[in-house]
Amino acid sequence: MSEEAPQDQAEDDDLQYFVRIGQTDLDGTKSVERSLSEMNGIGRRTARLIAEEAGVDRTATFGALEQETIDEVVAAVENYAETVPGWLTNRQNDFYTGENSHQTGNDLQLARQHDINRMKMINSYKGVRHKRGQKVRGQRTKSTGRTEGTIGVNVEELREEAAEEAAEDDE
Repeated sequence: MSEEAPQDQAEDDDLQYFVRIGQTDLDGTKSVERSLSEMNGIGRRTARLIAEEAGVDRTATFGALEQETIDEVVAAVENYAETVPGWLTNRQNDFYTGENSHQTGNDLQLARQHDINRMKMINSYKGVRHKRGQKVRGQRTKSTGRTEGTIGVNVEELREEAAEEAAEDDE
């Protein structure tokens, strides 16, 4: 038992608690697959493919890897679009460039916002729905998605008003 404690402590000393990819800090205490899937634009399947491309065991602790191996994973994330078929990327036939690319992190959020703004500017159906703050993808709106507060009678408010009136009458 006493021999195991120093080994665990030695492993903890070498552990990177945060691994930075792009502008995102990933948890180094989790496995490679789980840590990568926390990044915007990378799901479980993509994380598994990236780990396979980098030649890393997907169940290994991400922060315990050597710096060269982490650099290989970072390179695999950045070059993901070139190594997979076009249907596996998240930006297929981009409106501006016409190319397939895979956006991650803040770049993905920025690209989505540009797409929504473009739809609003050209007054497409989806753009008009975004402008109005309504549901965009054909969901039911008759009974759900109401944002105007409570509908019906607010019983507590009525009781408070009645109590105030009774207090005024007593005075």
